[in-house]
Amino acid sequence: MNQSADTHHLGSLDYLVFFIYFIIVAGFGYYIFQRKRSKTASTKDFFLAEGSLTWWAIGASLIASNISAEHFIGQSGSGFALGLAISSYEWIAAATLIIVAIFFIPIYLKNKIYTMPQFLLERYNATVSTIMAIFWLVVYVLVNLTSIVYLGALAITAISGIPFFWCIIGLAIFALLVTLGGMKVIGYTDVIQVFVLIVGGLATTYLALQMVSNHFGYGDNILKGLAIVHERADTHFHMIFSSDHPYYKDLPGLSVIVGGMWINNLNYWGCNQYIIQRALGADLKTARNGILFAAFLKLLIPLIAVIPGITAYVLFKEGVFNDELRNAAGVVKPDLAYPTLMNLLPVGLKGLAFAALTAAIVASLAGKLNSISTIFSLDIYHRYFNKQASEKHLVRVGRVAVIVSMVIACIVAPALTTLDQAYQFIQDCVGYISPGILAIFLLGFFWRRTTSLAALLAAILTIPLSAILNFLPTWTKGAFPEYPFLDRMSIVFVFLVALMIIVTLLDKRSKDQKRIIVIDPALFRTTPVFIAGSVIITAILIVLYTVFW
Repeated sequence: MNQSADTHHLGSLDYLVFFIYFIIVAGFGYYIFQRKRSKTASTKDFFLAEGSLTWWAIGASLIASNISAEHFIGQSGSGFALGLAISSYEWIAAATLIIVAIFFIPIYLKNKIYTMPQFLLERYNATVSTIMAIFWLVVYVLVNLTSIVYLGALAITAISGIPFFWCIIGLAIFALLVTLGGMKVIGYTDVIQVFVLIVGGLATTYLALQMVSNHFGYGDNILKGLAIVHERADTHFHMIFSSDHPYYKDLPGLSVIVGGMWINNLNYWGCNQYIIQRALGADLKTARNGILFAAFLKLLIPLIAVIPGITAYVLFKEGVFNDELRNAAGVVKPDLAYPTLMNLLPVGLKGLAFAALTAAIVASLAGKLNSISTIFSLDIYHRYFNKQASEKHLVRVGRVAVIVSMVIACIVAPALTTLDQAYQFIQDCVGYISPGILAIFLLGFFWRRTTSLAALLAAILTIPLSAILNFLPTWTKGAFPEYPFLDRMSIVFVFLVALMIIVTLLDKRSKDQKRIIVIDPALFRTTPVFIAGSVIITAILIVLYTVFW
């Protein structure tokens, strides 16, 4: 089955559906912005939407910011290549969110922490804080923001036929319209974005399974389609890979559930300005309930991102999509799986899926841009360039930072066209700094004696150590073992924690270390409702890993 060229465009009804989506998001965002316009001069309101986000808005915003083209396109591509196992990023994240809600959020809120560099400043010193602020800004702009723009433009080009360059420009303008209104606008428009991306994503999954069922002569029975996918791609439904698996390097066996995956997720969900910022302006109960809601939503993501990729794999093996999933050189490109499926949606439904994809991209761009501007304005500009800056001036600087970082991302994005699986590229890059960040935060939370020198060494060494482990096999021509990147994260994390403990113990002054950060065990108590929700999520995860081990 070959796609004709005319599938690579949107029909009039598709554009109408997308236009309605755009008007609803833009109109609702403008309404939120105008309702409390006078407060936009406040940094806490602009960057944190302090006290105005409900639990469902926080949960929705967490997911909207997290789910982007890297999931719809990148994770679906990984589903095509290696299967359901890539879902560990989502399902372990659900468990991680529970831990963050219990142990991380209370500490941030109790100590009135608004940015991650601020925590490092109050717990350690300005040097540690500034180094990590620069690390975060570089990664956010050159890896995260750039990859979101690239994958988003790639998908929209494949679906609509609009040139790649204009897709980048369109996404940038849409994201800027949402971001410049501040966190309140982002948070509440994210509720709409999540609804659209889930409904549109489920529509694509429904069509994909329906195609499989029809292809094998069972009509439109999607449950039969799912059974066929499981049967025809049995090797794609194993969560834990053995050491001889061709993709063991990407998901190294038990490390997924007891090793590096936790380091990756705890850093992302607990020490990441881009994510945690949504909850920093709320009270503890609201923040926890919002995070728990996000954990439930996380369980759904593989259904709308990974299953379509596996379905495309089954159809590809049957001779369907033989040309659509290959580039000009004839090489199979897994990241083309999701756009190819979307191109086959009927008119109108294709517009809904297109809106869903756009919602995911724009929400992530807006969240990332807001976090970049928060760190730059409060932790770099205010601290080093203008300590006397007014609230209004800092908000203005934040808006300028939003525009500048978006321009940089748009310029760099085309350089990513050589990637095969963009999702894995993103995880690998972030894995260079995750071990050091998590070590610094965990010891800063729970060991009073941890010194600034110990934290500084961890901050400085996390990238070099990760790079050395990565390149040693090449430098030694195979004499040094090649570790999967999740295992490299575990090794670097353990080494840095041990180093921080040794350095701290050798420093006699560490006994007198003053704890600026207040930690009260009573903060970690939770409500019966939260406990019940956590138990349900944990039980679902146990069942999933047992069934698909």
